Amino acid sequence: MDIEQGDLKTPKKFRPSASRMASSQPRVDPHTIPLSCSHSSFHLTSLWDRAELHFARSSQRLTMLLLGLTGSIATGKSTVSSILSSPPYSLPIIDADILARKVVEPGTAGYNKICAHFLPTTPDLLLSESDYDTKKFPNGAPLNRPALGKRVFGDSEERKKDRQVLNEIVHPAVRWEMYRQLLRCYLRGDWAVVLDVPLLFESGLDKLCGIVLVVAVRDPAIQMKRLRERDPHLSAEDAENRVRSQGDVRDKARRAEFMEKEAGRGVVVWNDEGKEELRTELEKVMETVKGRSPRWWAWLLLLCPPLGGLLGVWSYWRGTVISRRWNDQEFKERAKL
Repeated sequence: MDIEQGDLKTPKKFRPSASRMASSQPRVDPHTIPLSCSHSSFHLTSLWDRAELHFARSSQRLTMLLLGLTGSIATGKSTVSSILSSPPYSLPIIDADILARKVVEPGTAGYNKICAHFLPTTPDLLLSESDYDTKKFPNGAPLNRPALGKRVFGDSEERKKDRQVLNEIVHPAVRWEMYRQLLRCYLRGDWAVVLDVPLLFESGLDKLCGIVLVVAVRDPAIQMKRLRERDPHLSAEDAENRVRSQGDVRDKARRAEFMEKEAGRGVVVWNDEGKEELRTELEKVMETVKGRSPRWWAWLLLLCPPLGGLLGVWSYWRGTVISRRWNDQEFKERAKL
C-alpha cells in the first residue's frame, strides 16, 4: 500500500443517490422491446439483466459481507472506520495502513527489500537509536517514514518509479496478510468485515467487496485544510503531493455511484460538515447494509463452505465485470475530449 501518514459534510443530508432510490426497479437495458396496447405502452427489460441484477443483490445476503472502505487522505475515512469498529456495529476492521506498517517492520522480508533499494540513496531512511525504543524493535532500526515519503510522493518520473518499486514490495505482503485475516473472520462467523484500503480501486480489491463505501468531500479546500491542521509539519507542496498520490476522491465517488447503478454495490458518504452529521449519514447507510447481509447467513456459510466458495467466486466475477464496464465508460469519456 502506498505509505500514508493519516486520514481524515455536505450542505445536504445523505442521499443514497438516484440509483439507490431506484434500486427497487430493474435496470433498463438499451435494447428493450416496446409493447403497445390500446391504453398505454410498456418496456420489458431483458430477462438476463433482471436475473443478473437480482442475483447480484441476493448474493450480498448470502455471503460474509466484505465492506470496502476507501476515500482519500483527510476525507474522514479513519473516522468512519473508528465508528464501524465501535458499538452498535462492532465490525472487525482490516486496515491496510496498519498491515503496511506490519509487513515492513525490522526483520521482515519487506523491510530488507526496502533497505536494499532505498538506503544507498537515502541516508536518513532509518531512524537513529535515539528516536525509537530498542527494546520494542530488537531486530533493527525502523523506517523513517517521513524520509521515505519524500522519496515516493510527487509527480516527477523519478518519484513515480520509486513509488512503483515501493508498491511492488509492500502490496503482495499486505494482500497475503489481508487474506489470512479474512479467513479468520470467516471461520469466526462474522456477518461482515471492513476492508479499510485507501487505494481500494487502484489495487483491484474492490472486486472482492460486496459493497464499496467511499468517504468523500465535495470541496478540495476542506480536504487540504484538514490535512494541514492534522499534519502541520507538512509544507503546502508536500500536502498537495500526498493528496494527488491517492487520486481525486470525487472520481472515486463517481465510481461508487456507478457500482450502485450497476449492481447495488456502491455507497458515497459526503463528509463536508462535522462528525455528528457524518455519524448520522453512516447510520442510514448501515441500516441498508445490515438488511442485505443478516448475521445468521454467516453462520450458515460456516456450516456449508462450498456455498460460500461458490458465492465468493460469483461476487468476484461480478465485481470484475463492473470494473470492466467502468473502465470502458471512462475510456469513451476521455476519447470525447
